[in-house]
Amino acid sequence: MKRLTLLLLGLALGVATTATAQGLTMQMSNGWSFGFAGNVNAFWVFTKVNNSGPANSSVRTGLLPAFATFEAKGKEAGLNLGIHFGFAPQINNGGGTAGAGAVHDNFGNGTQAGAQIDMRQVYLTVGFKDGSQLLMGRELGVFSRQNILNDMTLFGVGSVGIGGGGGGGTTLGRIGYGYLYPNFDAQITYSTKPGQSQLSIGLFQPSRLGSGGFVFTKVPRVEGEFTYNQRSGRNSYLFWVGGLWQTTSNAATGGVSKSSFGGTAGIKAGLSELTLVATGYLGKGVGTTLLFSGGEVQAGDTLTKSDGGFAQAMYKVAPKTSIGASWGFSRLKNNAGGVVSNWTSTTVGIYNQWTKSLKLVFEGTREQVGNGSTAPAQIDLSGGLMLFF
Repeated sequence: MKRLTLLLLGLALGVATTATAQGLTMQMSNGWSFGFAGNVNAFWVFTKVNNSGPANSSVRTGLLPAFATFEAKGKEAGLNLGIHFGFAPQINNGGGTAGAGAVHDNFGNGTQAGAQIDMRQVYLTVGFKDGSQLLMGRELGVFSRQNILNDMTLFGVGSVGIGGGGGGGTTLGRIGYGYLYPNFDAQITYSTKPGQSQLSIGLFQPSRLGSGGFVFTKVPRVEGEFTYNQRSGRNSYLFWVGGLWQTTSNAATGGVSKSSFGGTAGIKAGLSELTLVATGYLGKGVGTTLLFSGGEVQAGDTLTKSDGGFAQAMYKVAPKTSIGASWGFSRLKNNAGGVVSNWTSTTVGIYNQWTKSLKLVFEGTREQVGNGSTAPAQIDLSGGLMLFF
């Protein structure tokens, strides 16, 4: 319906319109263009906790949410200008008190609110003559973004969290099981011209630490990333390194200030039909799973330490089909080096590009919290479709 609406809008405005399986673009009479693209995905997910734990089935989105993105681009005074809006709706009903438009759930449990819409992206871009770009607004963070962008479970489900098999919304993939989620944050980020190498550095809305009264953020957080690409025949290589720094105080003036640090690096090698990825991270005062979501400060107002990483291999067994396997871990440690939490997971998957726009995915994951045979663990099985337009 939205694609039809945009098509009719283009005809009404007397502009050229093109529609493909990879989005819709309209050329406006004033030289600007308007684009609409995105994806819808749905997976059946079955989970079973070990030691006679519960089993659950759910129908939900995968790690990558459904997206509806709108862009407008134009050129003025030698500058390439653009705006971008990205809506990420869910397919599950939300909880809470029923209101107007609420619907009955499938279990006869009364009513629930409609599906949530996550406003993930709102930003403008200014492109300069040398190919560099300034981005201002809400977008995926710079630190750790290559880790998630090169995670095979981005196009699947991966881990869902032990005991979380009956939940809705997006899954974890390998977030907290190999890397820290960069979050969608308010930022001002400058990137050099894309090419064999690129540097991005940004000033971000800082985050409060989870405890200890460190809630005063007097200066922006700084995040940076450097990437290097190289291609030789059928082989390709991508290397990245990133960093993060933030200072937070427990008083408006004076008091104690704590500096949080993060570092990450990784490599992706495409060797004919085989693709390998290896990446890791270190952090202090950044938490675990989601950046700055808790666990940054321990007793005595000292900062916890984080580390983790994952290794991944994918092999193209047919022109449109790849099989993959990955293993990763994320740990949170106290100041003495003791492990507070240790999450590990192993995922295997089959990824089939059924058509140009339609992807068929099957995955199996074993996730565990802690070490040893008695540690809580869970099996996650999933299958679903992703349609990009």
